[in-house]
Amino acid sequence: MRIFVTGAAGYIGTAVVRELIGAGHQVVGLTRSESGAQVLENMGAEVAHGVLEDLDLLRSRAATSDGVIHLAFNHDFTNFAASLATDLRAIEAMGEALAGSNKPLIITAHANGKASEDAALSFIEKGVRASIVSLAPSVHGEGDKGFVPQLIRIAQERGSSAYIGDGTNRWPAIHRLDAAVLFRLAVESAPAGSRLDGVDDEGIPFRDIAGVIGRDLGVPVVSIPREEAQAIFGFLGMVASLDLARSSEETKGLLGWKPVQQGLLADLEQGHYFRT
Repeated sequence: MRIFVTGAAGYIGTAVVRELIGAGHQVVGLTRSESGAQVLENMGAEVAHGVLEDLDLLRSRAATSDGVIHLAFNHDFTNFAASLATDLRAIEAMGEALAGSNKPLIITAHANGKASEDAALSFIEKGVRASIVSLAPSVHGEGDKGFVPQLIRIAQERGSSAYIGDGTNRWPAIHRLDAAVLFRLAVESAPAGSRLDGVDDEGIPFRDIAGVIGRDLGVPVVSIPREEAQAIFGFLGMVASLDLARSSEETKGLLGWKPVQQGLLADLEQGHYFRT
């Protein structure tokens, strides 16, 4: 298959591109930077220079592909509504280009992104094999810039690694390489309308994550009351207090997906999170 991948030069995108090429697919990767273009070329992908706002480019690249994996998203928390609007327009443009083809459109779920999900699924009636991948909040591995590095930074700055209350609230996680396999399987064979859970660790107690961080940094591990979470964790305060455990058993059964990489705690123990 010739697959158009947005966000191809990103943290998850590079893993997806490598997985697709390794499985014999051709990849056209969207990137807006010269450094990203070089990364994609080095992996053997064709480069599409551009941004999500260029809807004509998205339409043309989707139309000449055998399927689309949409990973790009502008994580601008200062204007998240605008990021969601851009995402919606991009999905609509690529869905229009695939209409009547029965080709796959695989999108990635985002917080408050129901409009984008509904738009993608609406193209099923127009002959598009659309499905949604919902990744765990922690997609871990070398190069991670997500939640866990933020927790490490906060612990370094405060001199303690904190959890909220008794710390039994759970976080799901997935290794980026296992996530890449899931996206490949989705574009190859996911049925239209599938909602796919990208989860391996179904729920790690937050206290255990804080414990590994504290041990590796050599700082105390402490419990804080819920009302102090915002002051300590900032925008992560709400997420750090939630019990987010969920299962991917249905997804595994549907696609034959079997995560094989190490879990989040074992990955933290490798030390690379603390060398950056």
